[in-house]
Amino acid sequence: MIEEKIDKLKGESISFASHVQHMIYKSIKGLIEKDKDLLNEVIEKDEPIANSKEILIDEMCTTIIAQFSPMASDMRMVLMILKMNNDMERIADHSVNIAQSSLFLIDKPDLSVLMDIPSMEQEVINMLNDSLTAFIDQNYDLATDVCSRDDIVDKMLYKVISKLSHMMIKDPDIVERAIKMMNICYNLERIADLSTNISEEVVYLTKGKIIKHHTQEV
Repeated sequence: MIEEKIDKLKGESISFASHVQHMIYKSIKGLIEKDKDLLNEVIEKDEPIANSKEILIDEMCTTIIAQFSPMASDMRMVLMILKMNNDMERIADHSVNIAQSSLFLIDKPDLSVLMDIPSMEQEVINMLNDSLTAFIDQNYDLATDVCSRDDIVDKMLYKVISKLSHMMIKDPDIVERAIKMMNICYNLERIADLSTNISEEVVYLTKGKIIKHHTQEV
């Protein structure tokens, strides 16, 4: 009986993750294509759905713990999904932040760093996809690979921030636009961090290794 409940919980968690992935994609697509309707859809339609999914999964986890008092691997799985659920809700929030900043930018002249955003987004989405695959397949090697790629996104972030900083010094008129673009990049970087969190939990689930604070070698 508990196996069926946990399988259903996994299914809901994967559905939530898919929804959040689309939110990220649409928030950046709306920026690049200057699609106000798409950006508003993320804010007005997708966010409430994400909130509902987060509450549902939280309630499912609580119910399983209360009804079955799961032990060992079952308990670890439920607790991981509970943590992942929180990470997904935060990723949804970051996607909304991106959409809101994008709404400001799409009516303004483009900044040259806009061309750097799609590659950063792709790396972030790949990390999230792989962290979810690692969770579904209980794939330790893939999880550790995701963790190692967090530095790639950090370097992308620093590159864009450096460019924008120099641009603002040369042209103060772009400061407001540059800050909004920085906000988009910081939110993408936070999504990468949260994807890393998920992979760290997979490492713990599969091998019992705690690498969150780098107290152990992977």
